[in-house]
Amino acid sequence: MPTRPLLCYGEILWDFLPEGLFAGGAPANVAYHLARHGRDVRLVSAVGRDALGDELLRRLRHWELDTALVARHAGLPTGSVIAELGASGDARYEIVQSVAWDQIPAGPDALQLATTAAALVFGTLALRSSFNRAALDRLLATLPAEAVRVFDVNLRAPHDDLDLARAIAPRATLLKVNSAEAARLADDAQGERPGAEEGHARALFARHGCPLILVTAGQRGAGLLRDGLLWTWEPGREVEVADTIGAGDGFLACFLHHLLSGRSSDGELLTRACRHGEWIATRRGATPAYPPPS
Repeated sequence: MPTRPLLCYGEILWDFLPEGLFAGGAPANVAYHLARHGRDVRLVSAVGRDALGDELLRRLRHWELDTALVARHAGLPTGSVIAELGASGDARYEIVQSVAWDQIPAGPDALQLATTAAALVFGTLALRSSFNRAALDRLLATLPAEAVRVFDVNLRAPHDDLDLARAIAPRATLLKVNSAEAARLADDAQGERPGAEEGHARALFARHGCPLILVTAGQRGAGLLRDGLLWTWEPGREVEVADTIGAGDGFLACFLHHLLSGRSSDGELLTRACRHGEWIATRRGATPAYPPPS
């Protein structure tokens, strides 16, 4: 297994679900799943100096994730999200503002690790603050040229600034969007629909030039556009959904893990990632216990 670290920059928070509190935040979820795949991953985030922050750090340590790059803020509370689940297990979110992860520093230790990192994962939500946008700029500037720059688009109203997402996208080498986000970013007035994923991916490549564009479509499956040329699609399989929280994050972690291993075709990458995301959807919460079934 390669020893070069992977960095995940962005929010860690509590998901308030009807069943209880679950640790979450897309970058933290991706870090969790990368660690379960055996990767040396570091979460760059922030929590408050409060009981919820204490418990998040305790949870990270229980998962054997390094917490050295998780800052603590005395004047800002730990982040939280109130999630409501629909009848089909899909989630809607109310995201608390002015919280610790709005100020995630890119300190000397994080910048030093970035000089040797194999990949940096980041998303749109944490970039709602100018502080974090400046910190991400420093991390991106420090990465090796060959490092994978993973932009995980998460458009959650009211933090769904299309102009911001479009400004960041050209800096990524791997762009991950769901089918609804792809339609919005491609300016398709008809919105998402079966069979439109490839066209949306090609429109995003024409606009942003990302070498790898992943489009997930829930139970329909997922597709990958490589270098604006080769489109590969993996159909989804029907599973008994507990909830979809974190399924996309686990999908991305699995895809990135095998991409970095360099031993899988595009079809194999998608197959593994789809099956992994489907398994997570059969479990409650974003960070189920491993291992999944083989």
